[in-house]
Amino acid sequence: MHFLYNLSISISSLFIWFTQFFNSKMKLFVKGRKGVFSTLKSQVKSEDKSIWFHCASLGEYEQGVPLMEELKKKHPEYKIVVSFFSPSGFEVKKNDTLADLTIYLPLDTPFNAKKFIKLLHPNLAIFIKYEFWPNYLFQLKKNNIPTLLVSGLFRENQIFFKSYGGFMRKALKTIPYFFVQEKASKKLLQSIGISNVAINGDTRFDRVLKQISQNNQLDFIEKFKQDKLCLVCGSTWAEDESILLEYINNASNKVKFIIAPHEIKTARIEDLKLNIEKETVLYSEMEGKNLADYKVFIIDTVGLLSKIYHYADLAYVGGAMGNTGLHNILEPATFGIPIVIGKNFTDFPEAKKLKELKGLFSVKMPLGCSAILFKLVNDDPFREKSGAIAKEFIQSNIGATEKVMEYILEKKLL
Repeated sequence: MHFLYNLSISISSLFIWFTQFFNSKMKLFVKGRKGVFSTLKSQVKSEDKSIWFHCASLGEYEQGVPLMEELKKKHPEYKIVVSFFSPSGFEVKKNDTLADLTIYLPLDTPFNAKKFIKLLHPNLAIFIKYEFWPNYLFQLKKNNIPTLLVSGLFRENQIFFKSYGGFMRKALKTIPYFFVQEKASKKLLQSIGISNVAINGDTRFDRVLKQISQNNQLDFIEKFKQDKLCLVCGSTWAEDESILLEYINNASNKVKFIIAPHEIKTARIEDLKLNIEKETVLYSEMEGKNLADYKVFIIDTVGLLSKIYHYADLAYVGGAMGNTGLHNILEPATFGIPIVIGKNFTDFPEAKKLKELKGLFSVKMPLGCSAILFKLVNDDPFREKSGAIAKEFIQSNIGATEKVMEYILEKKLL
C-alpha cells in the first residue's frame, strides 16, 4: 500500500503541474513550493529550536493561533514555523508576524518528507484539526519528534475507518497524542485501537473570545449604520446571496445590511449589486460618499469581517447553503448576536450544538430565510435571548488551549 500511495502522489504532482497553466490557484500551489527547501536552509540554522505547526488552510491556522501565541509567550527561544497545504491559507498569512517562518508544505513524497524534517528538525510538531500525510508522519516518528493533533475532528466516512484503510491507520497511529473536539471523534479513534485521546474542545473558542477585548472600531461602519439594526452577511457565496436577496429587497428601513462575500471577484460583486434593489455602496467606492444614505454596504475587501461583527445585531454566515463548507460562526457568536446559516452543516459540531441551544437557525429556502430574519429583526426579546445564548456558548467552551499547554508541560515536550 505504501508503494501505491507514493505512486498516487507522483501522479497527482504531474496533474497539478499540468493544471497550473489553466488554473491560477494551482499556479500558486506549484510556484510557492519551489523555494521551500532553500528557504528552510537559509532561515533555520542547525542550532535553532523550533515548533512546527501544519495547517491545511486559513481556518485551521485560526485554530492554531491561540496555541502559537501561548508557546511564543512561554517559550520565546523556539521558532514558530507554520506550513500550509492550500494557497488560500498561505497567501493570506505569508506575511503574518506571529510565525517566525511561513511556508508551503511540499507534496508528501518520501524524499520531500525526509528533507523537510531534516532541514527543519522541529522539537515538536503540531497538526491542526486534520490532514494527515503518511510520509511526514513516518519521518517524525523515525526521528523521535513528539507530534500532537490539536482540535481534531473525525468522520465515519474517512479512510481510517474503512476496511481498506490499513495503511492510513498505520500512519495515524504514529501520532503519540490526540486532542479532539467531541465524543464522536474519540469513539471513532477508539474503534481502530487508538486510546491516547483527550476531548478538549476547539481552540477557536479561545481565539474568538480575544476579539472582544481588541479595538474593533471602524468609523466608516458607524457612519453607515447610524441608529439602525444591522444584519451582517459574512463569507457569503452565490447560493447564500440567492436566498438572502428576497428579504434584503423587501425589508423595512429599520434595518441595514452589510455583505462581505467570501470571494472578491469584480464580476460577482457587480452581479450581486445589480440584484439588490436598495441603495448600495461598495467599500472600494465609498470615498467621498455619505454612507448614511445607503441601505446596503458590500465589503469588497478582506480582513475586516471580524471587526464588522462588532456592529451586527444579527448575522448570516455563509457556506452552508452550498457545499463549500460553513464558515466561522464563532466570530459573530462571541459578540452575542443570533446567527442564521444554510442547510448543510452536519459536519460542524459547533453549529449543531448552537442550533440545539437556539442561538443559531438553519434555513433552506428564501421564504424560510425571510421568516426567521423578520422575526429576529422585529421581536427584540427573541433576538436578545438568541444572542445571549450564542455568547454563553462561546464563554462556556473556552480552555482548549490551556489543556494542550498543560500536556506539553507535563510531558516535558519542550
